[in-house]
Amino acid sequence: MLLLLAAALSGQRKSGSPLDHLPRNIEILTHFGERADLSPDGRQVAFMAKSFGDAFVLDLNTRLLRCLTCGIPAAAFLRVMHLPQGGYLLIGPEKFKDVETSRRAEAELWYFQGGPGSKPVRLGERVSEGVAVSRTSNKLGWAVSHRQDPAVPAAESRIVVAELDRSGGAPRLLRKRTVYRADARACFIEAQDFYARDTRMTFTCNEPDGRASVMGLDIATGKAVNYTNAPGTYNEVEAIFPDEQYATVEADRQCKELKGPCGEANIDIWKLKLDGTGKSFERLTRFNDYAGWIASNPVVSRDGKFMVFQIGRSDAEAGVGFGLLRYRFE
Repeated sequence: MLLLLAAALSGQRKSGSPLDHLPRNIEILTHFGERADLSPDGRQVAFMAKSFGDAFVLDLNTRLLRCLTCGIPAAAFLRVMHLPQGGYLLIGPEKFKDVETSRRAEAELWYFQGGPGSKPVRLGERVSEGVAVSRTSNKLGWAVSHRQDPAVPAAESRIVVAELDRSGGAPRLLRKRTVYRADARACFIEAQDFYARDTRMTFTCNEPDGRASVMGLDIATGKAVNYTNAPGTYNEVEAIFPDEQYATVEADRQCKELKGPCGEANIDIWKLKLDGTGKSFERLTRFNDYAGWIASNPVVSRDGKFMVFQIGRSDAEAGVGFGLLRYRFE
């Protein structure tokens, strides 16, 4: 105990695991898995067992675990997300080649009903990382660059929106349009959440030298606002809160006090007020106080009472998780 106190006072990271020192409002849900997504009613968590693996669903009340894609030969998905009208959105390549190609060049969108015998249906769009899924409509939004679509100029990163139509026959994407363009050399985009009745979207601007900013986009005008205003730090926006005034952010701001490695490999979960000042930043987790550990990929329940996130390692590929936890807001 004295050694841990001395380490904290001197600004150094502690040894050991944060799982052995959880505060009372955090509980372990699983000892494996990554990239959680909460159902609209907050009763179940969909998540990936591992990168390029199978999707599972966990009932938060009964703790019953069910595999969604184990009946699909050679499943190699990266993400699973609930759709507001039912069913799931899957992201992953048609088949696994290698991590770099299959994640960053050939990951695409699939619709999956999720019932017995159902099979993923290709939607014909490759995407860069995650997808914004409307909470109330059939609208989707994603980022795309030259690596996913050769028609996009090499120096450009875009945000695209479309509507998922399931009115008859095979599901398809309609009314696809580009709503934002950025110079990829200065800002490589990752889409996150719709808000303000689907008229706005949060996204991350990944900047040179491993830095990143939280952004907000007015979809109609194409105007983007920097919500963090903190050059030289890493800030990746994650889930938006139900009041749409705050968002969770993967950030490295704790490095100022820990005086150790910073950037994407050393993050914790923070809460940011979306007022454009970047001054209201509250730290929620302290996993990065322990050398080699991080907390990431939070999703917030619709009632705002809890979030589910994952534990990760600084030496692992970004997004890789080693178990899910629930954080209750007190």
